[in-house]
Amino acid sequence: MRRVVVTGLGAITPLGNDVPSFWEGLISGRCGIGPITKFDTQNHKVTIAAEVKDFDPLMYMSKNDARRTDLYAQYALAAAVQAYDDAGLGNAALDPFRFGVYVGSGIGGVSTFYTESEKMLTKGPSRISPLFVPMMIANIAAGNIAIRFNAKGPCLCTVTACATGTHALGEAFRAIRHNYADVILAGGSEAAVMPLAMAGFANCMALTFRNDPETASIPFDKRRDGFVMGEGAAVLVLEEYEHAKSRGAKIYAEIAGYGSTCDAFHITAPIEDGSGAAEAIQQALQEANYQETDTVYINAHGTS
Repeated sequence: MRRVVVTGLGAITPLGNDVPSFWEGLISGRCGIGPITKFDTQNHKVTIAAEVKDFDPLMYMSKNDARRTDLYAQYALAAAVQAYDDAGLGNAALDPFRFGVYVGSGIGGVSTFYTESEKMLTKGPSRISPLFVPMMIANIAAGNIAIRFNAKGPCLCTVTACATGTHALGEAFRAIRHNYADVILAGGSEAAVMPLAMAGFANCMALTFRNDPETASIPFDKRRDGFVMGEGAAVLVLEEYEHAKSRGAKIYAEIAGYGSTCDAFHITAPIEDGSGAAEAIQQALQEANYQETDTVYINAHGTS
């Protein structure tokens, strides 16, 4: 089996719009949650979110391209550019058909959908943008990234709600491990801090009504009552080890195993006995050749 390593990082987040500022925010304990500024929250049950701040798409694309791109895809492209540059791929001799993109989104261009729906209801079908569909679809971020970097290998979009980014990384890992690609830009992006999405998540009782930024996100506390909506993007460069080594790339980490299961139980609730999660963990450990003496860190996804 081929080894897979991480050679590039990119991030657009509520704590900062690049990896160094994001990391500094994490280790200093800064909170990225605050009052929503993207729209008027009057009559909304939820008035806080983890918004990306001071993002300038023109750092990564032309003004015309930004106008024709939904915000979630702008975030994705920005994170991909950062990861590509961080990995030094601009100086690498890449086979375009061995270079892929696995960047997903749970909801895609929901802001575009909302804007165009309003136009449909108030101005009629003739006023709908011809770019409505390509701006809205969840796989356009991956497509735009592939076009930007001439990545002609596998170009896929995972759409699995909160698991989207993790699945993108895992499936990209498998594609490289099994010799379908040498380098893949992999990650996820969301930009759903907007009226329709916030109201929908709030009304299905998914979001916290605790509108205090400092105490809102408490997924493992008995007082938990929902999660906090956030936005942003993260993209990693995954690369076959010998390929990375041959070009002198810096290596952040190695991905050794991946497991994926479905509880087949409920649309939101996990199965009570934890059997699905346990099986996925077991699969990942087995693929990674886990030994009983190895130290394991488990990062839990808490939806509150």
